Amino acid sequence: MTGIVAVPYALRIMPEPNLELPEKFNIADYFLGDRLRQGSGSRTAIRVEEREFSYREVDALARGYEAHLKRVGVQPGDRVLVALPDGERYVGGLFGILRAGAVAVMVNPGLPDDEVRYFFEYTGATAALVEPSQGEAPSSLLRVAEAMGPGAPRLLDATGVAPMELDEGVTAPYPTRPDDPALWLFSGGTTGRPKAVVQTHRSFAHTTERYGKGVLGLGPDDLTLSVPKLYFGYATGTNLFFPFSVGATVALFPERCTVDTLAANLVRHRPTVLVNVPTMVNHMVRHPGLGREEVASLRLATSAGEALPPELHRRWDERFGVELLDGLGTAEMWHIFVSNRPGDVRPGTLGRAVPGFDVRVRDAEGRDLPPDEVGTLWVRGDSLGLGYHGRAEETARAFRDGWFVSGDMISMDRDGWVTYCGRSDDMLKVSGKWLSPKELESCLLAHPSVREVAVVGAHTRDGLVKPHAWVIPKEGTASTEALAEELKEWARTRLQPYKYPREVTFVAEFPRTHLGKVDRGALARGWSPDVPP
Repeated sequence: MTGIVAVPYALRIMPEPNLELPEKFNIADYFLGDRLRQGSGSRTAIRVEEREFSYREVDALARGYEAHLKRVGVQPGDRVLVALPDGERYVGGLFGILRAGAVAVMVNPGLPDDEVRYFFEYTGATAALVEPSQGEAPSSLLRVAEAMGPGAPRLLDATGVAPMELDEGVTAPYPTRPDDPALWLFSGGTTGRPKAVVQTHRSFAHTTERYGKGVLGLGPDDLTLSVPKLYFGYATGTNLFFPFSVGATVALFPERCTVDTLAANLVRHRPTVLVNVPTMVNHMVRHPGLGREEVASLRLATSAGEALPPELHRRWDERFGVELLDGLGTAEMWHIFVSNRPGDVRPGTLGRAVPGFDVRVRDAEGRDLPPDEVGTLWVRGDSLGLGYHGRAEETARAFRDGWFVSGDMISMDRDGWVTYCGRSDDMLKVSGKWLSPKELESCLLAHPSVREVAVVGAHTRDGLVKPHAWVIPKEGTASTEALAEELKEWARTRLQPYKYPREVTFVAEFPRTHLGKVDRGALARGWSPDVPP
């Protein structure tokens, strides 16, 4: 096999690309090789707890992984799973896959067995980069691979790969084309199994130039630190690709990101950019050991993955005084295409369209809506994916003539500021009027007894839909019927009467998707912590 395998994705009519790229283009060269040619080889690329790795050392590690993959028969166009904890091996392995002309498929290494089997079968991966054990026990990937037998990808122990220097006979990266597949990213939907968006080399260069450099203004003196892990496309960009494109430094840690772990890493690494999500923002503003001193090195923080309630944004500003840039991105567009800007933040909004992207609010027939009306988000730009692997009907619905038609509901004012209203399948029609769950959630979050809240629609006995609030109370707060009634009254007196929650359920935790988002579908089905969603 000597070339990239053609994959029959739905035909797209793309606008003219607005980023000029050469005929042969591989993002391993764009993000890593270019740094060496520019004389940044000795700069620190990665910081982990034990040591630092220069760009030259990361390049040697990537070449080692490339050679290892080729030795075991991985060909250009083959899919290779990356199921590793964050660290230098993840970065080296990812760039090694790209250098080989293969396609990286990033998955959470801590998935349970049934989800691992799904990813194995759905992706049809040739190989997987793994750490073979989890302490004393074999990893879930190893258990599933052994049970599947010949149908499983070949598991490659990522811990035993040696770096290869430039003079050891390793050639330039495989000459992929800009619109060849580079990575698979999994849609973070909350219903059904995750579906893979096939993204191209062009996509990653486009958003790096437009958002990473153009909006965030990353430079070589920045050091980034991320709450989400690298398998999440949001972190792949903001805590790897974007900083690597300018010769900056990324801080990585393998363990799950708790607020205490994050606090320790903020003090250890003193980052200039924090890649954050609303759930962790909520934990941080309540953590007694975190204040302005611990975040003094930050020049900005980003928030994405879920909607950021205005009340939570207000608490962040009050507690830390660091600009928090809320934004919106999707796997289908790879990364963020609507964002607030440094020095130009409007809490409660997602910001405005990133230059290089065309964002519209449209009705069910695809017609543009006037300012301030709620409609479906349509977006186009050079980071549009090729489609969903193996999902022709869903691809045809979502990828239309060069546009991605999202399931997100938004409004946009005359000046282009975008407000997120919720997913189309989350929006509630209550008493004949639309209700955005985010509005009610933000209201309830302002109550002093509420730690986290998620609102979904509940069907009454007569078939009507009413708001149902699932609430995690603050520590030391009793989950009583009196508190439930108090929360209902709190919302009733602050919002229009039809918007208050008709039911309040207290829980200690929320069900989560494979990307860590609240699984609203499970809540709508009446989730119980004792029963898997």
